[in-house]
Amino acid sequence: MKENNKKYWSPSLTTDIVIFTIENDELKVLLIKRPDDPFKSYWALPGGFIHENETTHDSAIRILKDKAGINEVYVEQLYTFDNKKRDPRGYVVSVTYFALVPKDKIKFDFTERTQSPQFVSVKKLHNLAFDHKDIIVYARKRLQFKLEYTNVVYSLLPKNFSFNKLQKSYEAILGRKLDKRNFRKKFLQLGLIRSTGKMQRGTRQRPAKLYTFISHRLTELKKFF
Repeated sequence: MKENNKKYWSPSLTTDIVIFTIENDELKVLLIKRPDDPFKSYWALPGGFIHENETTHDSAIRILKDKAGINEVYVEQLYTFDNKKRDPRGYVVSVTYFALVPKDKIKFDFTERTQSPQFVSVKKLHNLAFDHKDIIVYARKRLQFKLEYTNVVYSLLPKNFSFNKLQKSYEAILGRKLDKRNFRKKFLQLGLIRSTGKMQRGTRQRPAKLYTFISHRLTELKKFF
């Protein structure tokens, strides 16, 4: 058998992580400020090159801890971005990851290595490094699709929430207003939530019933929302 002497060329490999949360009824994404060129001082997704003997998932977890000061966040693979012009340093492929976290579950562990992590509204994504705005747009579309056939919104809400809070979360993700009566009717038909028997108080609005999700695991819907 003849040896194959063909030379293979390998691009550099990185991971980038999109973490969404909802704060003040706005969909926000976690960004860090780059300390070095290229794109020094630009906002960017937490990301970096994969170390030897690391999987892309291992790399994502390490980068979140080192650059954003975040531990114990579930991430799932999103997409591979491989445009040859996405990085001025050369051909760099990014295997991206995606996570949804309630704002009150995020705790930053600031160290000398963290890079000014903060949540930024998806409405204010200007002049991001590399193709990171494209990555965020893609991740948001994935999230919007998931709303149609899963209970994924539970991962962005507190354990107990009002119906108004639930609707505001959908509107933040979809980027449009929803009719209150139709939303309530359609969502209750899905059988995803139950009343806690408690009331939300301490706000300017009148007390509201609190609900909770029946399951806090990702589940496909029997009916499309």
